[in-house]
Amino acid sequence: MQVRVLGCSGAIAKDCRTTSFLIDTDLLVDAGTGVGDLTLEEMAGIDNVVLTHSHLDHIAALPLMLDAVGGRRTRPLRVHALRATIEALRAHVFNNVIWPDFESIPSPEAPFVSFHDIAVGQVLQLGAAAPKRIEVLPAVHTVPACGFAVSRAEGGANWVFTGDTERNTPFWDRLNALDVAMLVIETAFSNREQALAERSLHLSPRALADELAHIDPGKKFPIYITHTKPAETEEIMWQIEHLAGHQVAGLAQRDIRWLKADGVLTF
Repeated sequence: MQVRVLGCSGAIAKDCRTTSFLIDTDLLVDAGTGVGDLTLEEMAGIDNVVLTHSHLDHIAALPLMLDAVGGRRTRPLRVHALRATIEALRAHVFNNVIWPDFESIPSPEAPFVSFHDIAVGQVLQLGAAAPKRIEVLPAVHTVPACGFAVSRAEGGANWVFTGDTERNTPFWDRLNALDVAMLVIETAFSNREQALAERSLHLSPRALADELAHIDPGKKFPIYITHTKPAETEEIMWQIEHLAGHQVAGLAQRDIRWLKADGVLTF
């Protein structure tokens, strides 16, 4: 299975695209601005989208992608999200004010998009050509949110994504029971902005170290840092490396890596 990193930044700037991952060619995890780097053919090949939450940096490209390729599709794009996320999209995006209601265009019988409720703990089976198992994981954020664990439908190791989250013990309880190929975890703010991170329910390097300490000692897999704010990325990277170098619990002996847009992860 292949994960193409379309965007992994916490905001926009030159060469910084917000959160979106393309798994194989047909499953999109979040729909941030990185989706805009796909060709029309690549966008039209996406059959399912799973969303972690409703914040703009994770959904900004969804309405634009539908506008770009809706007419090329023979069936609706299936968007899977928490009920609160779907309600937010309907009320604030696809409302015929901000953007057309693509649930009824070109007709209610054959729309460009269909929305499907998910819940934490649920397991989805998505994809016809290359079936995938997607488990919905808990997250702690300022709006209802979730993460995902994705594996082949027939079993195997998981690509795990926290989504946007702060301290989240139930997430680690479930992760420790999974076969994990790699973990993608957010660290949006530097320690200098720790108060803002806590208020906005994001992680800082100190909080990251505390969270990673929940991983069972025997589990070994690469950990990719995502969602850094462009103005603080270098500071965040230095702080994580500094804490790891000082053998801080949670970061000591962990394989910490930096996620980059246009990167490809395989598992």
